[in-house]
Amino acid sequence: MSPAEQKVCVYLGKGLADYGFPDGHPFSVNRHDAFEKAFRERHLDVRSTVLSPVQADQKYIEYFHTHEYVERVKFQSENGRGYLDYGDTPAFPGVYEAAATIVGSVLDALKKIFAGDCRRVFIPIAGLHHARRDSAAGFCVFNDCGVAIEVLRREYGIQRVAYVDIDAHHGDGVFYAFEADPGVIIADFHEDGRYLYPGTGSADETGKGEAVGTKLNLPMPPGADEQDFRRAWPGVEALLERHTPEIILLQCGADSIQGDPITHLAYPETVHAYAAHRLCILAERYCQGRILVMGGGGYDLGNLARAWCAVVEALLAA
Repeated sequence: MSPAEQKVCVYLGKGLADYGFPDGHPFSVNRHDAFEKAFRERHLDVRSTVLSPVQADQKYIEYFHTHEYVERVKFQSENGRGYLDYGDTPAFPGVYEAAATIVGSVLDALKKIFAGDCRRVFIPIAGLHHARRDSAAGFCVFNDCGVAIEVLRREYGIQRVAYVDIDAHHGDGVFYAFEADPGVIIADFHEDGRYLYPGTGSADETGKGEAVGTKLNLPMPPGADEQDFRRAWPGVEALLERHTPEIILLQCGADSIQGDPITHLAYPETVHAYAAHRLCILAERYCQGRILVMGGGGYDLGNLARAWCAVVEALLAA
């Protein structure tokens, strides 16, 4: 294993696999294992460091979420009944622990990145970008992306965080939480909100107040393919070059891959590899190599396994 490969860390384990909803829900517990099987079959576990999940302390979850909401998740986690939003995100027994483990694994990854133990990290079951500060939304209980940004600003003194999102759904829970924050640079590719949940992320939303110009929404039409993605990509690099982030977060939802059962984009997995590769180059230039990648959505198991393995391979090769 080369020194560069030794610095690529991947989080896998039951704590992450437990995050999934029952009764035929598209966000199933099978997603973790589908990725892990492909990851090991490609021998990516030999070339990277596999780390175990970690559960977050509640105080860090509350850096982003309200105390009242976190307590409600804990209560519904005990009885496993009802919904945590308006009908997309059901409670299940242990949902608090599973969601807190996603957050904790992301925060552990940050700790290892800043300690120099990992240079690039991939967490497949993470990137729950819809959750609001006071509620769940869109299969997302706790917004690990938002917690990570808050922790980076408060605990690590990071002034400029870049958040890039290529999931088919707009990362509304992140975007609107930091819409007026000039230190959070956001570039978000997504299927046009006129056709897909959550219906947000228009191109004219570029930030508010002092943050105008630090946000980039790239709504894509149904059927958009790799050529369309690459045509729009230079805008992402230009945004990051203008604002010189100190760390890059990538949410690489595989629901933008052609054939996903609930979306309508037509990317091949090479789009995900390309985005990861190009962001690694920018991370080397501006961020001392620091990049944290979160799996996000994706509801065809074969698609997500291929896309996320392509991302890990890009992290290893860059």
